[in-house]
Amino acid sequence: MKNKLILGLVAIMFVTVFASCDKVPQAEIDAANAALVEAQAAGAEMYIPQDYLLVKDSLNAILEKVEVQKSKFFKKFGECKEQLVGVTALATDLKAKTEVRKEEVKKELEVALEEVKVVMEENNKLLTKAPKGKEGKAALEQIKAELVVLETSIVEASNMLASGDFLAGLDKVKATKEKAASINEELKAAIAKVRR
Repeated sequence: MKNKLILGLVAIMFVTVFASCDKVPQAEIDAANAALVEAQAAGAEMYIPQDYLLVKDSLNAILEKVEVQKSKFFKKFGECKEQLVGVTALATDLKAKTEVRKEEVKKELEVALEEVKVVMEENNKLLTKAPKGKEGKAALEQIKAELVVLETSIVEASNMLASGDFLAGLDKVKATKEKAASINEELKAAIAKVRR
């Protein structure tokens, strides 16, 4: 009888110990990692870097909690599982936000390309009206060379648009547009100066 009582207590202890030891939420970890990799592949790291880093840091913090729980005798992964499910949802949402942001940047790039082409056409027209005196001839040659470089930049930006490299293309177009506008102002000032 005494042996049965001791054996029963030992059995209850084992059940308690093993029942309190949760299993590592590997399926949830894998799902969260996969969702984050998909978001990264969609370009989240480039197009919405703050959101990407927030989700990545959240996942890393949860993985640290999992490691802490692994080292404990009584493991409790319930909270970690819930957080991993939340991070998986955030990473999936991040992928969708990235696609939306990509489209916004693409449209912005298309508009900027059209605007810079208009400025370049105006620059070419103004170039024919610009004064061609002694000093003007050298300046016009320099402006022509700059316009050729800008045309090349426009072609490169168009190629970036076609290849899907929208952010780099947008940066290139903005710089080109700024330089083209500067040349435009310079030409207008030179023409106005001669007319006085």
